[in-house]
Amino acid sequence: MTETLEDWFAREILVHEQLLTHFLARVWPNRDEVTDLRQDIYVRVFESAQHARPVLPKAFLFATARHLMTDRLRRGRVIFIGTRGDLDELNVLVDEVSPEHRTTSLQELQRLAKAFDALPTQCRTVMWLRKVEQLSQKEVAAKLGVQEKAVEKQVSRGMRLLTSAMLAGADATSASFDSGSPESEFEHG
Repeated sequence: MTETLEDWFAREILVHEQLLTHFLARVWPNRDEVTDLRQDIYVRVFESAQHARPVLPKAFLFATARHLMTDRLRRGRVIFIGTRGDLDELNVLVDEVSPEHRTTSLQELQRLAKAFDALPTQCRTVMWLRKVEQLSQKEVAAKLGVQEKAVEKQVSRGMRLLTSAMLAGADATSASFDSGSPESEFEHG
């Protein structure tokens, strides 16, 4: 006896209702729309399964959710504050973004920010210009009125200090930076 589409849908799709609802509530900017959004996702999955049943139903369900949310955001032409970051999450399967992974990533980012803030002033300035603003070594040297070699040394020093801080942990950050060489290492041209 062949399984009906309704039976397949209940067995393969509806079993993920709680997980889907939680996902939508977390990433969709308007919680009042989550129930309607979930229903629209179910309609799309059901209609698609009428033609061909997906090999990986759960993955198909969440891919459909991502596509539908993206379509709605495009149609609305309104990007809510915070939505951009959440859209990045939509490209990852839900199973890959665990709360533990998210917490660990945030802790690492906070440790890096703390380590960056603890860099000596000149070193931090050079690192910002080179790594964040992506200026060339020559452009940084010209902007700061120093020799290119001084920029190279500060970048090397900054990378070394940041690496040490990330490997040692946040507690070692301020102690390792305090013992560094003085600002006079910065050569003016």
